[in-house]
Amino acid sequence: MPGIRAQQGLVVEIQTLLGGPGTVCDGVDAVRRASRDQLRTGAHHVKLMLSGGVASPTDRVDSLQFSADEIEAVVEEATNANRYVTGHAYTARAVNRGLELGLRCIEHGNLIDASSVELFREHDAFLVPTLVTYEYLQKEGADAGLPPASQAKVGEMLEAGLHALDLASRGGVKIALGTDLLGSMHRHQSEEFRIHAQVQSPEDILRSATLVGAELLEQTGTLGVVAEGAAADLVLLRANPLEDAQVLASPERHVRMVVQGGRVVHEG
Repeated sequence: MPGIRAQQGLVVEIQTLLGGPGTVCDGVDAVRRASRDQLRTGAHHVKLMLSGGVASPTDRVDSLQFSADEIEAVVEEATNANRYVTGHAYTARAVNRGLELGLRCIEHGNLIDASSVELFREHDAFLVPTLVTYEYLQKEGADAGLPPASQAKVGEMLEAGLHALDLASRGGVKIALGTDLLGSMHRHQSEEFRIHAQVQSPEDILRSATLVGAELLEQTGTLGVVAEGAAADLVLLRANPLEDAQVLASPERHVRMVVQGGRVVHEG
């Protein structure tokens, strides 16, 4: 998620009212208060930084953040509000801990293992790999202002993430499509399809971007389908993505029309 420093903190994905990407807090009471405050803004879900991150220069990728009591407090508050909690995490240790404590979705998960796959299935949880991020952090991170300490963390993340994606896909984990690109790199987000195509079938990739994503967002029947009553967001392509999902990585070449809410918003 752009602009987030992975210090020990709690962030909400949808924050139009608070003017910042997250809240740094410590202790059960502070975490519970932050959860309630941000849920009151109408947040769709809450996201916790369960481990260190790549973009943050001062915390290790393999570190754990938040106590079990703090995580449980956030899950309780979100559940009380009929919302859910997702988590930024890389290692199997951090991912497994989050799943065991009630998180619905994990973002990244580059360093998961077989035990993680079992927990995803057991808890009917989702994984959102963000693999294009590491490729472009390598290529453009320095120009975007990524500190040298953060650049040094990027090296092995893409290869590890591909292995994790393969492991999760083969293991039957529900995988939704997403990216974590920083500011100026947003223009590369469609290339996530190209990377996923290295280990997933075209059908699985399309499901990730449509049906599974809709299920994660609790929008089944509204998003990700062509059906009466759905959102009527459609993309018309010049090629068949069920034969090669990589055509979705080059929208400037393959997209003929975009329909949003039943209205044509692009023709090319």
